Amino acid sequence: MGLRSKILAGFLILTMMLVVAGIWSIYELTRVGTSVQSMLDDNYKSINAGKMMIEALEREDSAVLLLLSGKWEQGRSILTSGDELFQRGFTVAKKNVTIPGEPEYLGRIDAKYKIYKDLWIKPIVDTTKEGNLDWYFEEVHQAFQDVKFSVQELITLNDQTMYQTASALKNRSHRAIMPGIVAIVAALIFTALFNFFTNHYVISPIITTTRAVQEFIKTGQPPAIQVETQDELRDLVSSVQRLIAQVRTAEASK
Repeated sequence: MGLRSKILAGFLILTMMLVVAGIWSIYELTRVGTSVQSMLDDNYKSINAGKMMIEALEREDSAVLLLLSGKWEQGRSILTSGDELFQRGFTVAKKNVTIPGEPEYLGRIDAKYKIYKDLWIKPIVDTTKEGNLDWYFEEVHQAFQDVKFSVQELITLNDQTMYQTASALKNRSHRAIMPGIVAIVAALIFTALFNFFTNHYVISPIITTTRAVQEFIKTGQPPAIQVETQDELRDLVSSVQRLIAQVRTAEASK
């Protein structure tokens, strides 16, 4: 391999190492960003759905109190809108199951909401339940609290998962920058080796040849020049040696 090819190969290897490390780092960072964003979006959807269900439950609780006070039209209107809002939030959460155990939480919410809804779906105004606060606190409000607690458990589960995701992001980001660190270390090692071999096989022979020529000029003694490579430097040394031989021959013939 020629001297030019050797030097070019050294730079190509260094460039290739840096390119591979760069592509690897970009791939890892992109994968981390995409996966984390997906997990955060899923958790946020479930949390938002839980908040929607809690808002609906609070509307329904207020509506039941209106029915207890005899305001049938206002109470029923709010109950209808509250039930629609709850069902919308529950549907979003049900379609966004991404955490182990989350279906069990949704199952408890569904079961407890049916119990709660059965209490106010039946007529209240103009019945013995109207104005009956004992019935409200003992049954309705207790059922309301049970559903609300189950929804809050779902929100807490997704909150904890988001925190764990953020913690995992820190660890995964460390892994993502490792290729860059490895590339820097490898590049430094390769640069040191490349510099060593360049000095040993290129610079040193040139210096040796230069000193030998200078010594010949001073003393007239033919130098003994040796190189370990089979490239342009060897050709250069051979040419110098032939030139010295021709000079000595010319001087001898005078």
